[in-house]
Amino acid sequence: MTNSFLDALKQRVLLADGAMGTELQKAGLEPGGCGERWNIEHPDLVLTIQRAYVQAGADCLITNTFGASRVMLERHGCAHDVAAIVQAAVRIARSAFGDRPGFVLGDMGPLGGLLKPYGDLSETRAREALSEQAAALVEAGVDAIIIETQTSLEELGIAIAAARDGGAPCLIASVAFDVTHGGIDLRTMMGVSPEAAARFMADAGVDVLGVNCGSGVDAARAAVAVRRYRSVVDLPTMAQPNAGQPVLEGLQVVYRQDPDSMARQLQDLLAAEARVVGGCCGTTPEHIRRFRAVVDAWNS
Repeated sequence: MTNSFLDALKQRVLLADGAMGTELQKAGLEPGGCGERWNIEHPDLVLTIQRAYVQAGADCLITNTFGASRVMLERHGCAHDVAAIVQAAVRIARSAFGDRPGFVLGDMGPLGGLLKPYGDLSETRAREALSEQAAALVEAGVDAIIIETQTSLEELGIAIAAARDGGAPCLIASVAFDVTHGGIDLRTMMGVSPEAAARFMADAGVDVLGVNCGSGVDAARAAVAVRRYRSVVDLPTMAQPNAGQPVLEGLQVVYRQDPDSMARQLQDLLAAEARVVGGCCGTTPEHIRRFRAVVDAWNS
């Protein structure tokens, strides 16, 4: 079966958007608030953020559904709003493109807890929540599902199965690594290496291998993860690095890497053969605008 998103990334490098969470906070979301609820409470503000990414040149928009699973939403008292929140998110992203062509990637983030026996979250509850979210994204008409910021292969496997069973037209799985061992290695919080993650995702039938977020993982470090993926698996890759290391200013977490500096590092990712590039925490429409120029030059 052909997929237009997969066909497009084989023909050229695609540019994804940047951060949603930090942009929502700039728009007034309180720390710890439910940004996904804004899809139905403040859709105009979410649309403004995503439209800014489109105007900056993004080919792909990631839906504002990172924490839209029942497990995450029940912490904000809106566990029964999964379908409404997801449907609104996909509708907003489509609207942000207007008449321009573009791909909507349905976002699924981690469940925010450890699976038993390491934590309190049962596999059954995790599977039900992720299946519900995935089914809602597919029904809303996404071009792909992206499972983001994963650190545990156990939860990642459940999410992949949920997305596949839900009929995802294309599946991206993205892992968050930290810089470890004095800056010379990359591992997830649960100790998973890029090579182990790549093999696991490929065996699970993922279409695109991703890397995003992580402590100390800027664009240059993300390029290392992509190269390590590709040393063991021949699949397309996607990278969404943070805008440098966060710093605490007052009570706010701030990412300080400027658009020009990050755009220069983007060359490393392209040389590593990343087929979709974008940004994670701290990246803004201005970062994506600078990325657009770099990607256009690379594609030409």
